[in-house]
Amino acid sequence: MTIEKRIKKEYDRIKKLYAELPANRLQLVTPLIQNAAFLKITLDDLQIAINQQGCVDLYQNGANQSGRHASAEITAYNNTLKNYQNTIDRLDKMLPAEKRKSKLDALVNA
Repeated sequence: MTIEKRIKKEYDRIKKLYAELPANRLQLVTPLIQNAAFLKITLDDLQIAINQQGCVDLYQNGANQSGRHASAEITAYNNTLKNYQNTIDRLDKMLPAEKRKSKLDALVNA
């Protein structure tokens, strides 16, 4: 499945959780839902890359300096995860209090 289709599928899944919102609030959460879907798929892809390549890269700077540092994938994963968590928190706050826990559980446990 293409990345675009995977993002669309995740977007549709999340949007269902917010279907009962009034139209004006739904307009506010739509960009957040789009971001959350993109971030979730990006995290999934980064996890696969990290599992295949590891989270440490070796480097060589000239003849005498070498070592290990965090891979670009692990750095991107950590930054993306922070953004995803912030987006999910913002989405959670858009729900009425009585629906918050069950919707958040559905979002996280998918």
